[in-house]
Amino acid sequence: MEGTRGRKGIGKAAAAVLASALCMATLGQAQAKDTYKVFLNMSYSGNSWQAAAANGIKALAATPPYDKMVEFKTVISGTDVQRQISDLQSMIAAGADAILFYPLSPTALNRVVKQACEKGIAVFTYDVTVTQACAHNVSSITARYGANTAQWMVNQMGGKGEVVFNHGVAGTTVTNTYDEQAYGVFKKYPGIKIVGDFYGNWNDATSQEEVAKILAAHPNIDGIWSVDGSYGSLQAVINGRPDRLVTMAGQSNNGYRLAIADPAMQAKGLKGVSSSSGPSVGGYAFKLMMEVVTGKTKLEQQNVEFPLPWVEPQDVKVCPGEDFVDGCNTFPADKVSPLFLDTALDGKTLPELSIDAVQTGNPKPGATIQPLPPVKYADTLPGINCSDCTAPADWLEPNLVKPIPVPN
Repeated sequence: MEGTRGRKGIGKAAAAVLASALCMATLGQAQAKDTYKVFLNMSYSGNSWQAAAANGIKALAATPPYDKMVEFKTVISGTDVQRQISDLQSMIAAGADAILFYPLSPTALNRVVKQACEKGIAVFTYDVTVTQACAHNVSSITARYGANTAQWMVNQMGGKGEVVFNHGVAGTTVTNTYDEQAYGVFKKYPGIKIVGDFYGNWNDATSQEEVAKILAAHPNIDGIWSVDGSYGSLQAVINGRPDRLVTMAGQSNNGYRLAIADPAMQAKGLKGVSSSSGPSVGGYAFKLMMEVVTGKTKLEQQNVEFPLPWVEPQDVKVCPGEDFVDGCNTFPADKVSPLFLDTALDGKTLPELSIDAVQTGNPKPGATIQPLPPVKYADTLPGINCSDCTAPADWLEPNLVKPIPVPN
C-alpha cells in the first residue's frame, strides 16, 4: 500500500478540483428529469456479501418513488479489470445517468470514471474505492476497523496472548489497510504473539479449515483477528477446543452475533465484537447517489464514510420480525442461516429493507424511500480514495477504542 504523500504541485491539484466541479455541475442537469437510467456494476459475485448488497440495491430501486423513476440494470464484470472498464464504457454509451459500482482497482479505472463524469454521469463506488477525483467513494475503509478491533482484542486479553491473524483477500485495499492498522496495534504490546496467519478470502469454510490447522499446531491460542470468516473461525475452535474459547473480532454473521451474546459461550471464554463493513453499504450508496442526482443532496466532498457497525455482546438485540426496528440487530437462530450477514440491514439508514429484500431483491411491501441522515465525510488516504492528498497523521491509530497501558 502506498504511504502518505504530500501534494505534487498545483497542476494536478487544480485538475482534480476542476474534475470534481465538472462532475457536480453536470449533475445539476439531471434534476429536471422524470426518469433516470441507473446501472449497478458488480465485479466479484457469487458470495453472500455481494449477493446481499446487490439484492438490497435492487430492492431499493424498486421501492416507491424510485420504482417509477429508475430504469435499473445490473451488469456483472467478474474479476477482470479490463472487462470492468469495457462494461463501464458500454454504460456510458448507453446513456447512463448514474453508475454505482464495486471497483476492482483504485487506479486502473480512473480514466473510464473520468469519461463518465465528463458526460455528466454520477459515479459512485461502494465498499471499495477509486482515486479519480470526480468519483464519490462510499466506504467504511476510513473508519479504522483494523485499529479499533485489534485494540479491542488487546484490551480484552489484557495486552498478552497468542493470536491468529485471518487476512482477507490478498492485495485488496481493504485488506492492506486493515492489516496495517491491526499489526500496528498488536506490535505495541510485546505480550501479543501472532502465532499463525492466513488469507481466508472473507470465506467461512476457508477460515474454519485454516484455523483448525493452526490450532492443531498451537493449542493455546487466545485470540483470532479477522474481517470476515469469523463464524467459520469460531467453529474451528468450538470443534477443536470446545471448553476454552477465544477473544475474537469479526464480521456480522447472525450465528456469530448469537454466540458472542450466549452466556454459555461466554462462560467458556468467548469474547467477541461484531463489526466490519456490511452489505448495507451498497444500499446506502445507492440512496445517497439518487439523492444527489435528483438534487435533494449536494455533497461538499467526494469521499463519504459509511458508519462502522460496532456490536459488542451487551449490544446484541434479537429482532422479533423481518427487519431492524427499535434498535434490534440480530435474528433468532430459526429465522435465518447462521451465515446470514446481519449488516445486510441497517435500521438507521435503510429502514426500507427486510430479510426477504436482501435475499431476493424484492422490495419490502409498503415501504417507501426514507431520507438519509446527514453524511459523514471520510478521511483522505493516498492511493485509496485520492491521489494528491495527505492522510491524517493518526490514521493507523484506533479512534473508537481507548488503548490500555502496555503491561509491565
